[in-house]
Amino acid sequence: QVQLVESGGGLVQAGDSLRLSCTASGRALRNYAMAWFRQAPGKEREFGACMKWVGGGNGGSSTYYADSVKGRGTISRDYAKNMVYLQMNNSKSEDTAVYYCAADFSYLCTTAEAMGVPTYDYWGHGTQVTVSS
Repeated sequence: QVQLVESGGGLVQAGDSLRLSCTASGRALRNYAMAWFRQAPGKEREFGACMKWVGGGNGGSSTYYADSVKGRGTISRDYAKNMVYLQMNNSKSEDTAVYYCAADFSYLCTTAEAMGVPTYDYWGHGTQVTVSS
C-alpha cells in the first residue's frame, strides 16, 4: 500500500519562498506521475504541478504546471529517495491552501487527465500553507 506524507507547510509572509516535500513509501513510484494539488478554504481542490519520468533528454522527466503556479513554482523529484518537492517563490495570499501530493500510474503529466483529481490513485493527507500579507 502506497502512503504519501506531505511536510513543509506553515505560516509564511507574502513574498517569501516555501518548499513542500512529499515522502512516498510502500512502493517505488519512479514510473508514476507525482503531482501537487491545493485546496483553498471554500474552494475545490485544484491542480498545481505534475512530474513524471519519461526517459530520454531533459533529465528524463516531463513536467506541467497550472497557470496559478507557473513562473513561481518548481516541482522536482528525487527518484532514489521516492520524494517529490514543490518550491514556491514570491508567495501570495492566494497561495493559502492545504497542499496535497498525489500519485498516478497511468497518465502523462501533459494530459488533461493528469490535472483531474479523480485520476490519482494515492493521496497524502495534506499540509497547510498560510501566507500572511
